[in-house]
Parts: sequence; C-alpha cells; structure tokens
Amino acid sequence: MTHSSLLTTDSPLLSVYFCAGHPTLDSTLPILQALQDEGIDLVEIGIPFSDPMADGPVIQDAATKALRNGMSLATLFHQLRNVRQHIHIPLFMMGYLNVIYHFGFERFCRQCRECGINGAIIPDLPLDLYLRDYKPIADSYGISIVMLITPETSEERIRLIDRNTDAFIYQVSTDATTGAQDSFSPATVSYFQRISAMQLRNPTLVGFGISNQATFSAACQHSAGAIVGSAFVRLLDQTTPVDAVRKLKTALGIAR
Repeated sequence: MTHSSLLTTDSPLLSVYFCAGHPTLDSTLPILQALQDEGIDLVEIGIPFSDPMADGPVIQDAATKALRNGMSLATLFHQLRNVRQHIHIPLFMMGYLNVIYHFGFERFCRQCRECGINGAIIPDLPLDLYLRDYKPIADSYGISIVMLITPETSEERIRLIDRNTDAFIYQVSTDATTGAQDSFSPATVSYFQRISAMQLRNPTLVGFGISNQATFSAACQHSAGAIVGSAFVRLLDQTTPVDAVRKLKTALGIAR
C-alpha cells in the first residue's frame, strides 16, 4: 500500500490535512472516521510542532492548541495503534524533521508500519539528506517519504525526486506559507502546466491555498488532485468533524 497505484483514480483526488490533537486531544479517530465516511481519498495527519515554518496562522494556531492539549508523537502513535481496524484510506503523517529526529527516525518508521501508516511528508527534510541517510531506513519499513516541490524547484531536482519516491509529489502552489486564497495567478497556473507537461512517474497533488471551487478546479486541471489544510482546520474549530467535511466539500464544489 505504499506505491502510487494506491492513488489511482479517474476523478480528482482530495487529500485533507488536520493537526492531531486539535481541536481536542482525542479528536484524531473521529476526524479520520468522518473523512473516510465522507469519501475523502487520503488524509495527512499533522504532527504539531512549536515552530512550523511553512504553516500559516490557522495551522500554527491549531498546532499550539494541540500541544497545549498534550499531543505528542508518542501519544499520536498510541491513538493510531488500531486505526486500520476501521480506517482503510491512505494515511500519511506530516511533520517537521525536528520532532521526528528527536523521536528517532527508525522508531518513527517502525511505528508507522505497525499502525499501517503509508508514508510521511517532512517539509524541511533536505533531498540530499533524505537520499543519503533516511531513504534506506524508510524503504526497509515500506514507508513512502513524500517530497515537496515549489515554483522555484529545478526540473533536474524534480526528476531526481520523481525517481526516488513512490507515493506522490507534493506540489506547493506558492513560495508563501499555507493558507486559503480565492484564486491562483496566471503565473501559478503556468507553473501547474509546466509540471504537468513533464509527465512524471508519480502523481502530483497541489497544496497551499486550496479553499474554494476555483482553486480546487484549477489545481485538479493540471494534477492528480489537491490538498486542503487551513480551510478544513478552520472548520474544525466551528463545528463537528462530519459537518466540517461536508462544508468543505460544498466549498470545493464536490457533490460526492
């Protein structure tokens, strides 16, 4: 369950991010259940961190609340120990290298495998360090490490990432931090078209700034699908997980 075939579908994929431990310490499993029940294709489970450099104010606030609630990586793995009894969609952990490094990378991969987690997204893991030190360990446990690309990433580097990963490529829409926006600029759409024309082996999912039908549609037009974070995290502060997913789907123009 760790290869790109996992994400094969005729319709655009929707991946949803939430921060574990937010809005309450015990929210993880109810949120996962709601996302699965409402037809979300894959989920990114955020590991809260005190200094999330790539995150905008909504996710920063969620991480702060999660840490105050007592969430830690050890607690999260404890919550996920039997998750595959009920949740069958692909699950990826998303967090910063500092937290995972202090937990122990091999220990992290081993516990991901034990819980049935498909892979991990580590935004600040340098590609050369991943290839040299982390890829052999992740591969030995069958854990897919997802790398990020931005509008500034060179074609050579993108192709190197494509050759050395096997789940999907996280296509960051902008060099800014995460957060909802109303539409994408012509330059961003041109970037989407350029990456699509490369015909990469792995599917790409566009993240950062997806919050409405216009941005979701634009992202999906030139990739396998889109990733939504801030818009969903904000909804979780306002209502139940099931209602939050339904409101998100409505905002994105998804009828399913």
